[in-house]
Amino acid sequence: MQQIDWIVLIGTLLFIVLYGTWKSRQQKDVGDYLKGGNSAHWWTIGLSVMATQASAITFLSTPGQAFHDGMGFVQFYFGLPIAMVVICLVFIPIYHRLNVYTAYEYLESRFDKKTRTLTAILFLIQRGLACGITIFAPSIILSAVLGWNLIYLNIIIGLLVIIYTVSGGTKAVNVTQKQQMAVIFFGMLIAFLLILNYLPLDISFSKALEIAGANGKMEILDFSFDFDNRYTFWSGLIGGTFLALSYFGTDQSQVQRYLSGRSVKQSQMGLIMNGILKVPMQFFILLVGIMVFVFYQFNSAPLHFNPSAVKDVKNSSYKTEFEALEEKKKSLDQQLAETQILYSKAESDLNKQNYIKEIKQLNTAENQLREQSVALIKKANPKAETNDKDYVFIHFILNNLPRGLIGLLLAVILSAAMSSTASELNALGSTTTIDLYKRNVPGKGEKHYVAASRGFTLLWGAIAILVACTANLFDNLIQLVNIIGSIFYGNVLGIFLLAFFIKFVRSKAVFIAALITQAIIIYFWYIDIMPYLWLNLVGCVIVMGIAMILQTLLPKNTPA
Repeated sequence: MQQIDWIVLIGTLLFIVLYGTWKSRQQKDVGDYLKGGNSAHWWTIGLSVMATQASAITFLSTPGQAFHDGMGFVQFYFGLPIAMVVICLVFIPIYHRLNVYTAYEYLESRFDKKTRTLTAILFLIQRGLACGITIFAPSIILSAVLGWNLIYLNIIIGLLVIIYTVSGGTKAVNVTQKQQMAVIFFGMLIAFLLILNYLPLDISFSKALEIAGANGKMEILDFSFDFDNRYTFWSGLIGGTFLALSYFGTDQSQVQRYLSGRSVKQSQMGLIMNGILKVPMQFFILLVGIMVFVFYQFNSAPLHFNPSAVKDVKNSSYKTEFEALEEKKKSLDQQLAETQILYSKAESDLNKQNYIKEIKQLNTAENQLREQSVALIKKANPKAETNDKDYVFIHFILNNLPRGLIGLLLAVILSAAMSSTASELNALGSTTTIDLYKRNVPGKGEKHYVAASRGFTLLWGAIAILVACTANLFDNLIQLVNIIGSIFYGNVLGIFLLAFFIKFVRSKAVFIAALITQAIIIYFWYIDIMPYLWLNLVGCVIVMGIAMILQTLLPKNTPA
């Protein structure tokens, strides 16, 4: 990184932190601190909801996902617009009518204190873990690629977020997320345009898509019912709908975003904005990954994108074998680039088909070399991270973008990390204060609970940094966060649906059913019986089914 990159990176992040702290410097009471004084417009809510979900993981993992596996991951989001409509019609009016600070307050009025407490604790567990991963994701990748200290990076990102989140609460989060989304959208657009500019002169955007399609990267829809395939139309539409319903409807990190709205209508319009823009945004981010794939069809890519893994093998006795694989790959890269150019210039369908066949053979040979390199890395260091999906996009940024823009794209990644982490810490502090502390320590003044909220937010920030410093990289970071959520979300959503729609079910039946269901879902995940997206639907159905059965078996005088 050059001096200009450091100036752009540090200047962008400091502006966001200082601006958020200044804009939210006056917090009179709990309503101001936790709900931003109910002053948010619909576009602020929409951007805040999008920024909360679009973490650094989104901008690091998603392009790499597309690079390796194509556009099919977009199916994961197909259920989101449906969920937005349901939440606007059912969840938002109830939350606003009851004037709640957290989603879980409603559960006490419908069931009892212990059901509210259990649900709040389930949220705190999964969101506390996810918050640590949100910090850890950019840190582990930037530390590996740039050589920065991992622990220091975790602490710096965590502290930057803690500063304005603790001082300004919900308003600070909403204000800064608008700036962060502006940086993110601008940075990703610039990256996309530069990738197109770096392609050979006779390779237009349409030809680039054609090349990607010839390599199977543009297969968006999969209508199969194959449980071995994580991302299909049906898992996205059904499992994705239940995941989005639970995440946006019951997860306090999202609920708190639209509870800050000026009115029911403003909150609903904000969520509808998210429902309209989210799928196209994810499609675009995946498309960036596809264009990176096309770029490397004409330019040499590393045999393995994770530099720390490559360093391990080159410092071992397997160095000679690995370097031999690298030489083979360089030869393949040259053949591939020449064949791609011939394919792009071919006019007859017969010639095109012949070139496509040759390109597929070359890409298959390249994948085999990558698999052999992974085997060598594992031999050199059995604990090394051999999945390099999360390193693809950052490698392209650091090795191909001009000075200044490298700093901007790094600011995009860190801004995304900060925006998600801020929402999560804000929600963790709110839930701990309102659902656990205030419920058990009533009668204190407004200033006391604002101070408690700040203290709990700071505590959760410290916990998140600790989780980040002890975490290990998973198969794919964006999958890890969704897996953590899927283990808990279905159960929580089922509790809320019982509260909304199944009026004869009482508190004791729900509480017992929730405990049983959580144990079942954790077991299902542990034995890997189904793709994690389906856990959302299964968890929801199980808790509702068990609760209704128990209610028929329990004594009729069970209190409401």
